[in-house]
Amino acid sequence: MTIAAHPTAAAPLQRSSVQHLPVNLFGAVMGLSGLSLAWRGASKVFGTSPAIADAIGVVAVITFVALAIGYLAKWRLYPAAVKAEFNHPIAGNFFGTITIAILLLSSVLGAYSETLGQVVWTIGSVLTIALTYVIASRLFRGKGDPTHVGPAWLIPGVATLDIAVAGGTMPMAWAPEVNLFAVSVGAVMALVFFAMIFSRLVHHDPLPAGMVPSLIILIAPFEVGFLAYVNVTQHVDMFAALLFYFGLFLFVVLAAKVFRRSVPFAASWWAISFPMAALSNAALKYAHHADTGLLRIVAAVILALLTIAIAVLLVRTLHRLFTHRLLVG
Repeated sequence: MTIAAHPTAAAPLQRSSVQHLPVNLFGAVMGLSGLSLAWRGASKVFGTSPAIADAIGVVAVITFVALAIGYLAKWRLYPAAVKAEFNHPIAGNFFGTITIAILLLSSVLGAYSETLGQVVWTIGSVLTIALTYVIASRLFRGKGDPTHVGPAWLIPGVATLDIAVAGGTMPMAWAPEVNLFAVSVGAVMALVFFAMIFSRLVHHDPLPAGMVPSLIILIAPFEVGFLAYVNVTQHVDMFAALLFYFGLFLFVVLAAKVFRRSVPFAASWWAISFPMAALSNAALKYAHHADTGLLRIVAAVILALLTIAIAVLLVRTLHRLFTHRLLVG
């Protein structure tokens, strides 16, 4: 008789529960929203049908509603679990995925209703600034563990940049000042966090396998920075180009380390989606500005990679959900 067959040695069945719904799954909304916006940009560069962006946008909205209902249920039924997740030095940073998702959805919804887009953007901006304040306040407590420093820190670090990404052309009289405030806070925090994370990656042990996909987040300050800067200034200049090209270079370097079969699939893989979406949107915007064949090819390749990556992530996540392996401890 084998050990596995012995009734007392059999592993206990784990029950799927909303208690184990990870906040980082809101990264799926970020990725889907970014993909929708990328295909909208592709319609200007390549003449693709806007219906593609519309369809992906609908999926993004549905995903956000489903996750919001699920996480509110977790908050109501298991408040201690939510509190522990929020206060965790690594997982707590993923709450930024919620506020960024709201900001990006404002751009998706704004294509159908300007008023609705403005309302959602305002809500997202307030929540994003509030979360950034909380995260920044934690840093000044001191005595932080260097091993807790990781790419996830960049999520709330670049979050305020997304205020300008989504609201660079908002018509409200106060919006330009909010965008400038958001870019100033996001740019400095992103640079500080990037330096801390870079130092940790160079001088300490490699990241655990489950955190390896989050390495792609390192391109976010440059590509989101590109989009925020261009949206606020309303033009593409040499500084914007420098941001885009360094982010592209960093993606090529990190992709070889992240996209490996040895890295197991988990919800944390959604961390690759929005940085790649930001890179795709930046590439499309830069290609539209430069109007060269090579940049169009680069933009097309990145958009294809982004679309394939999110399709694979969505299929694998739904498979784990329906096989009761997603929401287990």
